[in-house]
Amino acid sequence: MPLSKRLLPRFAQYWATERPRHWVFEGSSPDRCLHITAVQKAYTLAKLRAGIRKHGGVHALRHAYATHMIESGVDVLTVQRLLGHRSVSTTMRYFHLSQARMAIVRSPLDLLDGPRP
Repeated sequence: MPLSKRLLPRFAQYWATERPRHWVFEGSSPDRCLHITAVQKAYTLAKLRAGIRKHGGVHALRHAYATHMIESGVDVLTVQRLLGHRSVSTTMRYFHLSQARMAIVRSPLDLLDGPRP
């Protein structure tokens, strides 16, 4: 996934001070990656601090990412590649169109120019 330009300075600072050798975010030792439970705990704590009561784990971030990408105009095939899916049908499960987005969809018949029969 692309790195946000807003995060690049922070990532550069992290890289300069930590200099990870094998993993960007190391685990309990430099040769181990950060364990998924550490990520899950950080996510749950952040939700609690933010007052978010909605159920859902860290995997919900993938759903949100895919949805926001699609709604901002990124085509499904690009999102498929970003998520690392082999099949576009797998990607299609990850996003849900918002009601606002659905409301702007027009019938192809309404798009025709010219006189009506």
